[in-house]
Amino acid sequence: MGLITRAIVMREAGKSPEIEAIELEQPRPDEAIVELQAVGICHADLAVIHGKIPVPFPVVLGHEGAGIVREVGAETTHVKPGDKVILTVNTCGECFYCNSRLPTYCEDTFARTWSGRRPDQTTTLKDGSGKPIQGNFFGQSSFSRLALVNKSTLIKVPQETDLKLFAPLGCGIQTGSGVIFNTLNLQPGDSIAISGCGAVGLSGVMAAKERGASIIIAVDLNSERLAIAKKLGATHAVNSRDGNTVKLINEICPLPAGVKYTFDTSAVPKVIESMIAVTGRKGKIVVVGATPFDQKISIQPLEFLNMGKHFIGSVVGDSYPPEAIPHLIELHSKGSFPLDQIVKYYKFEDFQQAFDDMLSGPAIKPVLVFDDGDGLN
Repeated sequence: MGLITRAIVMREAGKSPEIEAIELEQPRPDEAIVELQAVGICHADLAVIHGKIPVPFPVVLGHEGAGIVREVGAETTHVKPGDKVILTVNTCGECFYCNSRLPTYCEDTFARTWSGRRPDQTTTLKDGSGKPIQGNFFGQSSFSRLALVNKSTLIKVPQETDLKLFAPLGCGIQTGSGVIFNTLNLQPGDSIAISGCGAVGLSGVMAAKERGASIIIAVDLNSERLAIAKKLGATHAVNSRDGNTVKLINEICPLPAGVKYTFDTSAVPKVIESMIAVTGRKGKIVVVGATPFDQKISIQPLEFLNMGKHFIGSVVGDSYPPEAIPHLIELHSKGSFPLDQIVKYYKFEDFQQAFDDMLSGPAIKPVLVFDDGDGLN
């Protein structure tokens, strides 16, 4: 018999999930059992809950976990029981992209992220009646006190690491900062406009300040979020509620030079088009959000030709997690990446309040925290 624990189980899209007792299989050679201390909530989790991203049900979501290794399989040799770990994306470790330090583009991404099963189509979880539950979400399904995870998700961190604070580094925070550090490789004196002041966008603001950008323009509908962006390093704040975003940004960075880089986290087509419009000659536009499949943006190819613009997609900020996560922890310790300013903690059983607060605004990056002994054998 496997391990019994408690997890947030999503039975169908659009229906509120509930905490249930579930059973985890024993770890295979390339897997481990992690006792979660905390787990961040990402908009990708909410997108699944609200039916915007299709996955098989029932399912345990969660992909920003942090905890302590409890058991390891024979081939999981880079960590041992008792180690603190932050969980990140699940990759094969063998394809061209994994071997090129671009694991977020792994050729086996779908099977390892969205399928709800292992790549060989076996399930990892069962409910109280013994029926299969889809797990392996991003290789971890960490909305659970205990998680059965693939070894590729395990990033070992120092024992003094605050797992509650750094749990969100596995996805969203790594994405926002990674766009600045990797996708754009922003340099001192560069200018950038960032649309969307959620956790991803504000991580981009913090990273841009750390890199020494001369102009950091934060764009959002929410004046409170814009105030936070200014506190974290934005030099300008543009409220897009009145629909004059392009005009306001052009006043700050007039064309044709315009803004050197624009970074959209909103996934809203009209906002993306605004970012394209304000990007200057030889500038780059980066998108990271999951725009629905039935929505498109309108572009003028001649504008890209004459201005030499680049339109780029970025998955998890083109990060290499074994280096990116320790780097972000180090930056925080130096005071140049104040992640604590955007994190809000909730008890595990208060997950629905955390979901609601993320959608309505009170929480930028909600983190669920487990009580000692909660859901353990």
